[in-house]
Amino acid sequence: MNKNLTSKAVAKEVAIDLESSDALNYYLAQLRETPLLSKEQEEELFHRLQNSEDVDAARKLVMSHLRFVVHIAKSYKGYGLPLLDIIQEGNVGLMKAVKKFDPSKKVRLLSFAIYWIRAEIHEFVLKNWRIVKVATTKAQRKLFFKLRSKKTSSNWLSEQEANDIASELNVDSKTVKLMESRLSGTDVAFDPIEEDENAPAGYLTQNTNPLSVLERQDSNDDSSKKLNLALNKLDERSRDIILQRFLSEKKPTLDELSKKYCVSKERIRQIEEKSLNTLKETILLA
Repeated sequence: MNKNLTSKAVAKEVAIDLESSDALNYYLAQLRETPLLSKEQEEELFHRLQNSEDVDAARKLVMSHLRFVVHIAKSYKGYGLPLLDIIQEGNVGLMKAVKKFDPSKKVRLLSFAIYWIRAEIHEFVLKNWRIVKVATTKAQRKLFFKLRSKKTSSNWLSEQEANDIASELNVDSKTVKLMESRLSGTDVAFDPIEEDENAPAGYLTQNTNPLSVLERQDSNDDSSKKLNLALNKLDERSRDIILQRFLSEKKPTLDELSKKYCVSKERIRQIEEKSLNTLKETILLA
């Protein structure tokens, strides 16, 4: 059995769950009945999945994390897109995460999957939000279809044509022009910020590679551990001087520290320099 078949089998099951739900509450009720996995259970399922491509193991890994997809998807409800569609896209990201997850990294699946879930939802929102915004009211939808039938060429409407349509639909001619520009939106930049400050293009990360994000996080965590280890090698006075001089928001001067420890400014500078060298050596060897 190959991995593509495994992914398709799990994807089909998740899709059926969504499509058969008449209400989100029913779907959520089903998810609540699915137990969460312990770290040991998660590791065992990944062992089965990687060694024998066990479809049932993949299904359990996905199903046990679907409630988290719903939680993330709810934060994207403000774009006028169906919540179940957003959830479905998040589920796709979750399945990709299960396929790419490496349990040897000693992190839980959820910590890894959250980036894939968000990346998939971001892409969906960015691709579909403009379509939703083209016609958000009943009058705009009516105008949208009227314009499509009226325009027989790719040329822009003349002033007279715009006025005729506006009069027929009892709307302002500016509204007609605005809708025409929206219909021609493929020729302009996606959701420019000056047009709508709430447009997702303004702050949703595009083309984010979840693996790169996780690698950066792991690197930052590793650096923090090494720094703490190195700081613990210093005596109390040296550690305090380094923390205040380099890790404090309000950094004291050498003069202030010299008064605190009743030594000269030059002595504080020497302690600082020696401590920094110790930190560098410890971090390099860690």
